[in-house]
Amino acid sequence: QVQLVESGGGLVQAGGSLRLSCAASGRIFSNYFMGWFRQAPGKEREFVAAINWSSGWTTYTDSVSVKGRFIISRDNAKNTVYLQMNSLKLEDTAVYSCAGRYGGYSAYVRAWDYWGQGTQVTVSS
Repeated sequence: QVQLVESGGGLVQAGGSLRLSCAASGRIFSNYFMGWFRQAPGKEREFVAAINWSSGWTTYTDSVSVKGRFIISRDNAKNTVYLQMNSLKLEDTAVYSCAGRYGGYSAYVRAWDYWGQGTQVTVSS
């Protein structure tokens, strides 16, 4: 069992930056992936980025809205995954959640086994 706790959300002006953190506890084995998802008001939860815990391989949503602005990374020594968000836009406002799963990356929400409680990111004009 893996427990995930997010932090780092908050209120930021458009154009600003935030770094989200997701601390993982419990036993983590090889071929473990962690991902970030977000859910904006009135919308479904969507995939943002994922990273392989061991190799550091990363992948991002195909959405052009986040490409080049968001960066996922991890610090294995701290059992923590980060999402660096730059040049934030109003439409980035959402609850951001981290998730974990074994066996490979997936963009489908239901494919992920472990979830944090989420952290609110609000971008103001």
